Amino acid sequence: MDAMPISKFKAQCLSVMDRVRRTGRPVRVTRYGRPMADVVPSTPAKRDIRTLGFLNNTTTVIGDLIAPVLASRDWNALK
Repeated sequence: MDAMPISKFKAQCLSVMDRVRRTGRPVRVTRYGRPMADVVPSTPAKRDIRTLGFLNNTTTVIGDLIAPVLASRDWNALK
């Protein structure tokens, strides 16, 4: 693991992060010789399941979807 003072890291942050991503070698950022943070390569992101249509063909429709559930004579609001 490479070590780098925090002042140098601040000046070269993007290039250091790009180097870590490219090489896979972590970098330890130090302040006054004491470790402050480790910059490590990220793990590959897990692929999410499809959100559009992922339940396709998992249900069945029984009966009429448009017809009312109750007859109009059973509704209290119409009385």
